[in-house]
Amino acid sequence: MRHAGRAAWALTGIDLDVAPGERVLVTGASGAGKSTLFAALAGLLDPEAAEVTGELAVDGRPPPQARDRLGLLLQDPDAQLVMTRAGDDVAFGLENAGLPADVIWPRVDDALAAVGWRYGRDRPTQALSGGEKQRLVLAGALARRPGLLLLDEPTAQLDPAGAAVVREAVGRAVVARGTTLLVVDHDAGPWLPLVDRVVEVREGGLVEHPPGWAPVPRAAGLALPGVPRTVIRGPDHRAAAHTDVRVDGRAPIRSPDHRPAERLVAEGAGFAYRGTTTPALHPTTLALDAGTVTAVTGPNGAGKSTLALLLAGLRAPTTGAVLAAGELAVRGERRPHRWRAGDLVTRIGTVFQQPEHQFLTGRLRDELELGPLRSGSGSAAARARAEELLERLGLAPFADANPFTLSGGQQRRLSVATALATAPAVLVLDEPTFGQDAATWRELVTLLAEQRAAGCAVATVTHDRDLVDVLADAEVAL
Repeated sequence: MRHAGRAAWALTGIDLDVAPGERVLVTGASGAGKSTLFAALAGLLDPEAAEVTGELAVDGRPPPQARDRLGLLLQDPDAQLVMTRAGDDVAFGLENAGLPADVIWPRVDDALAAVGWRYGRDRPTQALSGGEKQRLVLAGALARRPGLLLLDEPTAQLDPAGAAVVREAVGRAVVARGTTLLVVDHDAGPWLPLVDRVVEVREGGLVEHPPGWAPVPRAAGLALPGVPRTVIRGPDHRAAAHTDVRVDGRAPIRSPDHRPAERLVAEGAGFAYRGTTTPALHPTTLALDAGTVTAVTGPNGAGKSTLALLLAGLRAPTTGAVLAAGELAVRGERRPHRWRAGDLVTRIGTVFQQPEHQFLTGRLRDELELGPLRSGSGSAAARARAEELLERLGLAPFADANPFTLSGGQQRRLSVATALATAPAVLVLDEPTFGQDAATWRELVTLLAEQRAAGCAVATVTHDRDLVDVLADAEVAL
């Protein structure tokens, strides 16, 4: 399979025969073509936008003719939400199939319960977190009771408890109805008890792993600059433990009492959407300190992404305040949401929960040069920085490609690179390691450790326990 406008094939030499009722875990490097394979199996590849060779069949039919037998969860759940209320979204596929209402709604309720849905049918889909959207789309897939279930990174945006609920729900569904399962997940270990075999997508073909295979831990052998002395965990974080590191002869910035200097402070910052009675984020106090990493953790829907938007200056708190400290302020204005875009881009780098929401150009190279050029860097310096980041994050072969043609993991790395491009004093990152294989995960973590060691204040919203354990100086649990 080859995408339009690409010289290289997205997939070559794939031979895969899955028996009815079989459960297969599909692994492979970020960008190896796993999502492309699933899109092809689901009959979603546009013949005018992709070149396909060989044979592809589901129940002996071309995939577009077998869609009534499929349940699909894409890597980006936003791409599958079609209704404004949760219950209606789950019912959408059943209504299209012509089922009567007295069958539809019990199925909707059963599917929502199976994925641990904590709201009613009337929950607005626009009020959901990324992980909650993922659960909702999975409920829609399960409600159809498909013969083939295709799940692309079904737990990537879920908290650990939610991920366990989803795996249990999938396990019950496939066992009860003999459903055939294909699942992609970079967190492969927890799926191993549920699958019959594991295959890996590689350049030039497919490799089957032997029984008893287990993934190598991502953090194995990882050596980072500036390992923190102490991790502080708590709901009210004011100053993290510091590290004594030097990068290019520079030490992390210290205040006179030898504690790290504060860069950005949230003082009882909270947010409520207009017309709602429950706040999206309850008042929260924390400080982001120079040369430290603060991990923001907690269950889906706790307000982590909302807090990230407040810290990044992209939304104004409805209670409390977010204030820049010291030289980070702009001409005396300490509230980041009041800054102009040109001032914000050089001070606070941001990674959104959905990476495609922040792409502005038609080429990766242009995307990475945009921030430096807007902040006043010359074209030569902007090009050099872009080339460095493309190389570091394994994106150099796609420098002239459109960002929207990348895999989810590649888009995530590009979004992190755009945040790093202007060398901001503060980084606010929402799920920065989403969709990464072990090698790209280590490179991302190393890059963030380098930013910390150079004096950057880093806040990362994450469900990635490995990231918290190896990198965080402080953990704030919402």
